[in-house]
Amino acid sequence: MEIFVNVLELIGTVAFAASGALIAMKKHMDLLGVIVLGVVTAIGGGILRDLILGITPPLAFRDPTCAIVAIGTAIVMFIPWVRHGLMHNGRLFDAVLLVMDSVGLGVFTAMGIWNALSFSPDRSTFLLVFVGVLTGVGGGVIRDVLAGDMPYILVKHIYACASLLGAVACALLWRCLPQYAAMLIAIVLVLVIRLLSAYFRWNLPRANDVD
Repeated sequence: MEIFVNVLELIGTVAFAASGALIAMKKHMDLLGVIVLGVVTAIGGGILRDLILGITPPLAFRDPTCAIVAIGTAIVMFIPWVRHGLMHNGRLFDAVLLVMDSVGLGVFTAMGIWNALSFSPDRSTFLLVFVGVLTGVGGGVIRDVLAGDMPYILVKHIYACASLLGAVACALLWRCLPQYAAMLIAIVLVLVIRLLSAYFRWNLPRANDVD
């Protein structure tokens, strides 16, 4: 199970680091900016999670593996031929950003619940779901704030709701299925909801009233 969790964490780290790097390049940031956004997107949610769970210092500072992987991913995204291929093809850019962000969201939602169960004596469903969603969306919120954008979870297609549904599914299935099965189902559920919401342009009702 430990190997499974480590592999998932690396997949989520690469995905979120890539999404952070893409947003940074879209904002015409330099290499340092690309690295910073890639790293905070990848580990920001985990740091918030650990603070909620009382894990100090946060796990990201005890083991630099995820930070190093995030830095490496951001640098790869900044390689000229990779960067130019993405930045000069709007549809490809949007598709890669959507997939990377969705994969990261699903993986870290499930990882948040796994960490809550591993490190917290309180295993209430509310705590598990809250920590799962916080881990999933936290890094993206920090990324958007640093990039000067309205946080993605507040304005774009079904995003936090996808994480919420995945977290609820994972927390409930954890009681009756093997851990890896509950996590995989949650990840797939988040990914499918995100992709469908983007394709069909599903959104929650918005406040469009004018005086």
